[in-house]
Amino acid sequence: MKIGLISDVHANFPALETVLDDMPAVDRIYCAGDVVGYNPWPAECVERVRDIAAATVRGNHDRTVETPERYRANRMAEAGLEHAKASLSDNQREWIGDLPRAETFAGDRYLLVHSHPAAEREDAYVYPEEFPNLDRHMGEYDGIVLGHTHVQGCRAVAGGFVCNPGSVGQPRDGDPRAGYAVLDTTADGTDAVETRRVEYDVDRVAEAVREADLPELTAERLYEGE
Repeated sequence: MKIGLISDVHANFPALETVLDDMPAVDRIYCAGDVVGYNPWPAECVERVRDIAAATVRGNHDRTVETPERYRANRMAEAGLEHAKASLSDNQREWIGDLPRAETFAGDRYLLVHSHPAAEREDAYVYPEEFPNLDRHMGEYDGIVLGHTHVQGCRAVAGGFVCNPGSVGQPRDGDPRAGYAVLDTTADGTDAVETRRVEYDVDRVAEAVREADLPELTAERLYEGE
């Protein structure tokens, strides 16, 4: 089975559409959370992800759509969530609110979470160099898929793999191209996962950020992948 893996769309609809156009034929798509936040198209991204993803887990931005003030110390995050709260329909907000913290897929062989797999560390960042530290969470899983850091990477861990497919809508690993991954469930370890990048129309997003009166830095960082 071929599975598309996406994460951290962050209301960047042009990037999402480009990723889906670039993605090879897959049997399922799974999303590791943060569908909304930062960028100008929360409603469009929610509808598209609802349509194409077999399962989506909640990210920290998804979880705080109703309480943007929790990100008052980060104006980019707060403004993106205020925009999402004002833009989403009641049905879309209900969908966001009902997203689970974790899911398994492909016969429970893989765990899908947004950040750290331990519930008590739900918002902890786990960067690729730290993936081996998740060995105790592998259990019987062949792989763990997560997002949150916006840094793409896969590592062999405890006979399986841990993978961040990268951020669709706001990469932070120095590469401004949208990131995603494709999993082949018939392969083993990191050989099972292909990470991919694709260029999209950043100018269009930057212009829309300004038109929506979102912070200028939200647009600027997209050009640098930071």
